[in-house]
Amino acid sequence: MRQLTCSQEWWSRAQRVIPLGTQTLSKSPTQFVQGALPIYLQRGQGSHVWDVDGNEYIDFPMALGPVLLGYCEPAVDEAIRRQLESGITFTLMHPLEVELAERIVAMCPGVEAVRFGKTGSDAMSAAVRAARALTGRDVVLTSGYHGWHDWYIGSTSRNFGVPSVVRALIDTFTFNDLEDLDRALYRYGDRVAAVILEPSSADVPMPEFLVGVVERARARGALSVFDEIITGFRLAPGGARERYGVEPDLSCYGKALGNGMPISAVGGRWEHMRVFEEIFFSGTHGGEALSLAASLAVLELIADGSVLNAINALGRRLMEGLAGLIDTFRIANLVRVGGEPERAVVAFTGDDHLVTKSWIQQVLGEHGILFNGSMFISARHTEADIQQTLKAFEVAFERIASRDDLRAMLKGDPIQPVFRTV
Repeated sequence: MRQLTCSQEWWSRAQRVIPLGTQTLSKSPTQFVQGALPIYLQRGQGSHVWDVDGNEYIDFPMALGPVLLGYCEPAVDEAIRRQLESGITFTLMHPLEVELAERIVAMCPGVEAVRFGKTGSDAMSAAVRAARALTGRDVVLTSGYHGWHDWYIGSTSRNFGVPSVVRALIDTFTFNDLEDLDRALYRYGDRVAAVILEPSSADVPMPEFLVGVVERARARGALSVFDEIITGFRLAPGGARERYGVEPDLSCYGKALGNGMPISAVGGRWEHMRVFEEIFFSGTHGGEALSLAASLAVLELIADGSVLNAINALGRRLMEGLAGLIDTFRIANLVRVGGEPERAVVAFTGDDHLVTKSWIQQVLGEHGILFNGSMFISARHTEADIQQTLKAFEVAFERIASRDDLRAMLKGDPIQPVFRTV
């Protein structure tokens, strides 16, 4: 039985001074079974983290995806320390801005120019503003999750506070369904400024889907934008552009780029990026040097592909192991594994899918594993981590297959959905 007293004490303090108690909804207690999982983490090393009570866990959310190389990666931390001795943010620009932009241009097919932000939402919002400026249009079509800013979140159940006129400027289409995209493009005609999607997520793109999206957007005079906040520098040194051989008009990067440091980027060919000389995309910390130094170290480590190849191989073993267990226990009607080897996504179906997910999360927590559905493999995960994780899933799946009352076995309330049905 793991002691979680300190986590609860910190949570009590947080609720008195922080609205919602958290900075990031996906990290909040609503997303983890209380009584079974910690609320606060204290430190990380490699693929493992320790909570404020001293409990150790194998981490798979990996800070929701940014930690590609592992916590406290020596080369990245050393780059940060070296830059820290010279300063963090300056009155004028820093040469690291140029060096990192040059490196991204060299690694990402079709990218000729880059601008930096601090979050994925920054980069995506910049891409939308650029597309609207270039096309003189307003409507955006999306597939996937693209951040907290009004232009996107207005299309979700979390749209409280977003003006109705903004909500009317966004619509969605179904991933891997070009006919659905065609319907959306026809519906809005020459009002579409951008077609935006995550090139790969819980489902991988079918052959010709990504190129079909790009071609349809261009045929309608709209820009195509890949949200590579998750896939960038994870699926390949050049991201989804490289893995799938498709070059959209703009791509947005984040997460893995900084291995935990706050940085994002939007890039594309000069014919589209030159509009950034006219639109206003500017912030005090856009050239913050610690994150730039960290990102250069990350790209240096992954440039030859060997680190990412090793991540892919380990991720394949995890995905194959999970798929085998799902077949063994005949629970494919309740649990499925999808996504890419570098980030497998364990998804759940059925009326009580959140109870099923909560049960698996609780069992994994008892086995010293943090789980939220996304299984981000880092360069520091090991074969032993994978084997321990598969054994824990086996225990959880066995009880699911027995048709026991999972809700009754939870130590706390089931996790809540981030986005609710509307």
